[in-house]
Amino acid sequence: MRALITGITGFAGSHLADYLLTLKDVQVSGITRWRSRTENIEHLKGRINLVECDLRDAFSVRDVLRKTRPDRVYHLAAQSYVPMSWVAPSETLTTNLIGEVNIFEALRQEAMLDTRIQLACSSEEYGLVLPSEVPIKETNSLRPLSPYGVSKVAQDFLGYQYHMSYKLFIVRTRGFNHTGPRRGEVFVTSNFAKQIAEIEKGKKEPVIYVGNLDAVRDFTDVRDTVRGYYLSLEKGEPGEVYNICTGKGYKVREMLDILLSFSKVKITTKQDEKRMRPSDVELLVGDRTKFEKQTGWKPVIPFEKTMEDLLHYWRERV
Repeated sequence: MRALITGITGFAGSHLADYLLTLKDVQVSGITRWRSRTENIEHLKGRINLVECDLRDAFSVRDVLRKTRPDRVYHLAAQSYVPMSWVAPSETLTTNLIGEVNIFEALRQEAMLDTRIQLACSSEEYGLVLPSEVPIKETNSLRPLSPYGVSKVAQDFLGYQYHMSYKLFIVRTRGFNHTGPRRGEVFVTSNFAKQIAEIEKGKKEPVIYVGNLDAVRDFTDVRDTVRGYYLSLEKGEPGEVYNICTGKGYKVREMLDILLSFSKVKITTKQDEKRMRPSDVELLVGDRTKFEKQTGWKPVIPFEKTMEDLLHYWRERV
């Protein structure tokens, strides 16, 4: 099986490559850009095929797909940092939407209609969720509260449209918050873990700077999430959308307390106004019933283990 991962140098992309390489008879290729940082996949040198491509360039995308002829495309590449989407909304929309269109059109033009495509959509599409709507089902209204959320709604619906219009084998997964080793330091779990590691090494004062600690999130270990991505194309129905989540919510404050429990250093918190968002999604807890019934997937890594592994990751790097 020839698998192509867009965003292979990123957090989830690198873990997906790790997982696919544990399977029999899978060849893994990944798309990179000239400025991509490759530390997440250094350990995979010689085991994967890297191809340079700008997803916003239709000719470049078509050339890569013609050369790699993938049986599976896992489309993970995106501008995925929510706060950045307020700073650069046009860039977020362009990167996330045009890149996807180019993939679909290239597959259509190259007559690769049997290629299966997984779209890594997002729980941020749900946005404003009412307490009565939790846990969130795939049928819930989409009320995105950020330009990033809007871009993922557009990706989601474009995938549905291309399946209906051209019968492309597209499965949409709405991943809830996933974290673990290699998570970018701008994301809340990783940012807190790095701050703790820096404090332990005496590199900064014993104060963690925080944003909104009352937001509730459904955290999945990335290693469980990418296993879900794989199963979505092997057992999922084309045209369908599936939540990938645990069904359990944690306040950001609770997540921080779990991280702090692994450290012996006395640490206080201080709110940083720059970490507050113009509009925050307060409640995101998903219902995985549909995906579990279809594929048999369920999370197996405890959240405490995920947080411990993330903290060890940063302890080795600061």
